[in-house]
Amino acid sequence: MAHTVQDHQRALPQAAVLSLPPSSHAKRLTVLDTLLCGAFAGAVAKTVIAPLDRTKIIFQVSSQRFSAKEAFRLIYCTYMKDGFLSLWRGNSATMVRVIPYAAIQFCSHDQYKGILGRYYGFQEKALPPFPRFLAGSLAGTTAVMLTYPLDMVRARMAVTPRQMYSNIVHVFVRITQEEGIKTLYRGFCPTILGVIPYSGITFFTYETLKKLHAERTRRSQPYSYERLAFGACAGLIGQSASYPLDVVRRRMQTAGVTGQQYGSVLGTMKTIVVQEGGVRGLYKGLSMNWIKGPIAVGVSFTTFDLMHNLLHKMHQLGYFTH
Repeated sequence: MAHTVQDHQRALPQAAVLSLPPSSHAKRLTVLDTLLCGAFAGAVAKTVIAPLDRTKIIFQVSSQRFSAKEAFRLIYCTYMKDGFLSLWRGNSATMVRVIPYAAIQFCSHDQYKGILGRYYGFQEKALPPFPRFLAGSLAGTTAVMLTYPLDMVRARMAVTPRQMYSNIVHVFVRITQEEGIKTLYRGFCPTILGVIPYSGITFFTYETLKKLHAERTRRSQPYSYERLAFGACAGLIGQSASYPLDVVRRRMQTAGVTGQQYGSVLGTMKTIVVQEGGVRGLYKGLSMNWIKGPIAVGVSFTTFDLMHNLLHKMHQLGYFTH
């Protein structure tokens, strides 16, 4: 009997390594639970970095050269001219977009992990590298397809004066009336092309770091600061890989108010390279993304995991009934 107990104790670390706690939780939690966790995570992360995000968009859609000094000068001038809350202009549109986007992305990621786990025979275990990447890519693609017009509206609000668009509904109405309903999907192709590597790499990196952490430390759950670090690394790598397509997307989305004409993804990219240079044009604002991106992704993943674990414990304690 003693021998059996010792054998069981030796087997426990291996089980802890092979099992992915979030996946096992996802099996007990409902789709609504994971939607709520994702929505809250996205809202918190985007609100934290909203001023930096708005500043990045303004530089992306202009021909002005980017530098950290000019970026923070723009933030300061905006604050002095329009007040502190003006730094969050367009954040309401961001929330309208990011809450459903993040909810769908995180929830669909859990669903895709389960589907791919069953397909490849890795239920309740860490997926192999390619399915891990594929789950993230599919999650991002699903979220973009269902929420894209909201991203278009948010970009317009970020780069226009308050007098041009009074609220989110006004943006939708004016774009539809003056530019046509197809304009709401302008920039959709570079968005999809960008989100496949971005979302895939981001989720892949975060899940891989958590798996390696469990194997090295024998702890199934990382501490909060470790989650933040893992998310920051994931965001840094993912955004750097897909950034040129993000610039192209913003140019196409805001063409109606900047006076530029962009017809296709390759045409937009060629115009940017010719007028502004390859690196300076296609990677404009990347250094700011290296600040805001890791913060946003780190906060988002950490908030989702903590909310996921909290809801799971509340279900166990009987606060909710399915």
